[in-house]
Amino acid sequence: MKLAQHYGEKPVDELPMLFQRILSNCTLDWFRRQKTRNALFSNLGDFESGDSDGDFDLLETLNVQSHSVQHESAESSTERTQTLREIEHEVQELPGRQREAFLMRYWEELDVAETAAAMGCSEGSVKTHCFRAIQALRKALSAKGISL
Repeated sequence: MKLAQHYGEKPVDELPMLFQRILSNCTLDWFRRQKTRNALFSNLGDFESGDSDGDFDLLETLNVQSHSVQHESAESSTERTQTLREIEHEVQELPGRQREAFLMRYWEELDVAETAAAMGCSEGSVKTHCFRAIQALRKALSAKGISL
């Protein structure tokens, strides 16, 4: 779709190269979003077992896990909770535009164009805000001993 929308007027011999670049960029964007999202947030799908028949109940899963021998220790649970609180705090401390761009891109999983339209700015600005937000989070969390 991006190829047709943005490069329809280009010569036919340039289209394969443009398609490869668009595909590569979209794939890299997806992996970056997944990496960031997985580092910050857990999905309900993480609790599902592989042999599930489609009837998934989080409460039943958590109940079974809490009675199992291999459940998480109180110390690690507390440490994980504190880490998540620190991350949430640092996200809230970001400047407004950076926080907005970061959450739209990595939590809402909007692409750059959708985020730019929602924020009323250019795609380059969205990329800059996201980059600066990630750098600020990395620096603040590293200072607290949290590595992503």
